[in-house]
Amino acid sequence: MREFVVSSWNSVMDARYNPLRNIPDLQVRHMVMQVLAFMWSSVFAIQIANSIWAFSISAIAHVALVAAVVVTVATFKTAEKRPWAFGSYHSYGRSRGYTIFYDKQGNPKKHYYDEKDPGGEHE
Repeated sequence: MREFVVSSWNSVMDARYNPLRNIPDLQVRHMVMQVLAFMWSSVFAIQIANSIWAFSISAIAHVALVAAVVVTVATFKTAEKRPWAFGSYHSYGRSRGYTIFYDKQGNPKKHYYDEKDPGGEHE
């Protein structure tokens, strides 16, 4: 009996065993599982409580879950393709005569440039 329950569970809930395993892209496979989960949660919420409140709570929870997954995937893709987008600090040019930087305690400091120094690679 235990083997039957585990096999039944895997055939529906585990993408390594259900027919979705034929979808080569893991992200697409995951999104299809999320859409199915949203559909089934709405069906059960309506059936169990026969109330719009159960559906709305379930729908909000699933939308939040899918949104968190989307933000995570977008963050990972950005880190993979444009790692410089995180944690970079761009100061203004030398035209204003100083640059603001932050010390180890996070306090802003102004560094004034020598007026005779053209800056950059100019010599």
